[in-house]
Amino acid sequence: MKKNMNVAKKVVAALTVAVTVACGVLSSHIVNGNAGVVAEAAGRVVSITSCQIEGENVVVNTSCNSVPSSDDGKFYLFADEVYQDGTTGTVVASTEAGKSATFSFPLGYNTPESNISKKFLVAVKSGGSMYQVSDEHYITNPEGNAYMSVPRNDHGIKGILPTYTDEATFKDLGVSQMVYNIYMGDIVGPSTNPAMPTTVFNYNGVDYEFNTAALEQYDNFVQWCGFSNFQVTMTILNNKTEAGADLIHPLSRDEHVCPGYAMNTKEDGGTQHLKAIASFLAQRYSGPYGKIDNWVIGNEVNARTEWYYMSSTNLELNVSEYVKAFRIFYNEIKAVNGNARVFNSIDQEWQRKSNPGCSLSKDFLDRFNYYMLREGNVDWGLSVHPYNAPLYDPYTWKQQARYVSNDISTKYITMENIYLLTDYMCQKSFLNPNGQVRAISLSEIGFTSAFGEEKQAASIAYAYTMAANNPYITSFMLFRETDDAHEMESHIAQGLKNLDGSHKMAYDFYKAMGTPQQEAYKTKASEIIGEDINALVTNRTFLSRGDWEAND
Repeated sequence: MKKNMNVAKKVVAALTVAVTVACGVLSSHIVNGNAGVVAEAAGRVVSITSCQIEGENVVVNTSCNSVPSSDDGKFYLFADEVYQDGTTGTVVASTEAGKSATFSFPLGYNTPESNISKKFLVAVKSGGSMYQVSDEHYITNPEGNAYMSVPRNDHGIKGILPTYTDEATFKDLGVSQMVYNIYMGDIVGPSTNPAMPTTVFNYNGVDYEFNTAALEQYDNFVQWCGFSNFQVTMTILNNKTEAGADLIHPLSRDEHVCPGYAMNTKEDGGTQHLKAIASFLAQRYSGPYGKIDNWVIGNEVNARTEWYYMSSTNLELNVSEYVKAFRIFYNEIKAVNGNARVFNSIDQEWQRKSNPGCSLSKDFLDRFNYYMLREGNVDWGLSVHPYNAPLYDPYTWKQQARYVSNDISTKYITMENIYLLTDYMCQKSFLNPNGQVRAISLSEIGFTSAFGEEKQAASIAYAYTMAANNPYITSFMLFRETDDAHEMESHIAQGLKNLDGSHKMAYDFYKAMGTPQQEAYKTKASEIIGEDINALVTNRTFLSRGDWEAND
């Protein structure tokens, strides 16, 4: 995976804690980790069946088959910060224990007692101590608080990750969407330009500083996109800066260098700062400084060493920490703009690790979905980058058999078998709360011309046709419009333009996609491929070939 940087365990064997109550045994299983532990519920007797905003309150409903015994016959509802576990937070409500019970308490939005992105759990008092009897659960309709919802600008899947704000080029290409990167470490803290006073944002009664000079490039870009009618997707990356030091997870503070680090969901200062950033960005880009429809939280978060670094190699711990950050951003963003979409992000390494320190994207996705279901299903979206395997392979329509297959055990998800992923997301367990397949964004995709411009052009026509004919894909973001000299050293020349700005064959092919001229260019691409593109896509015809390397 590539990004344009200019565009902007203390080992624990096992621990079981058991509390005997009238209707069963409560237990927490501690999963081995190389710098921390993750608790996974097993057999908790009370279920939180809903947790939703109703007016200015939060209403939580529970059920159980048999009421657990207690000292006083009451249920207590705790509100925990994301970094807290068990009965360590604040009791926000109590009620009589019963097979069904309801709690109601103030949302407290934008006050020191705000509950918008906290997690809730039910406890009983036994022997004078509090014991957790339910799993944690988040508010699942933060949009119930939304006060700046703006209409979405959905009008086509064709997009690009720009190197320059070249309106003439993008209008000529007919793109509808733009994807951009924002670096949290850069935008926090005092303004770096004395002529631009620091932006102060009050969140829950605390003032947070934002770098007005750094924000200017994002303001200009988002506003430019609005004027040009381009829908915006913003990827939020966590880079290391002095002003953003508290945003870095404690397990990410060693000497490892990469563009993105795990977000701090372990300490109160970092957690509150993350909440403030999420709320600030949602407010700023829901009208006053342009509009962002889609937010991607982190980049290729399963690629631990490259894009969401933690020193931990434990999948459960890493997913759990990411889910906490995702919940913060999801609830804080949706509490402002209920029409925004919020995406996680995985790479194409479905069942193979090119770097042994990373996680398989399928494993990460499965565990992410597990936690999201257990703690309250919401309408999250999936962002995926289905590059060729390897990245410099020019034959998108006929990938190497050792990497890409036509079944769910495939090592890589590429554009040739992208339907395997969307079919996978059609499973009942992956559906959103309304029973619908989630929005799936191809927020980064590209093809090299290093082995012939005609192969790149045909790859783009084939890949776009695959995406346009899949009802669940909401964006096709091509990376990039101009080649990058450093990437070209690795046979990766994914631009639609050469370094000197001249157009490659791929430029005209991409321009034609989604227009009345596309069939003529598909015909040209079919001649290059030796097969009819429309037939390949419609019939899901899967072609494969033997091994190939760049120097063959």
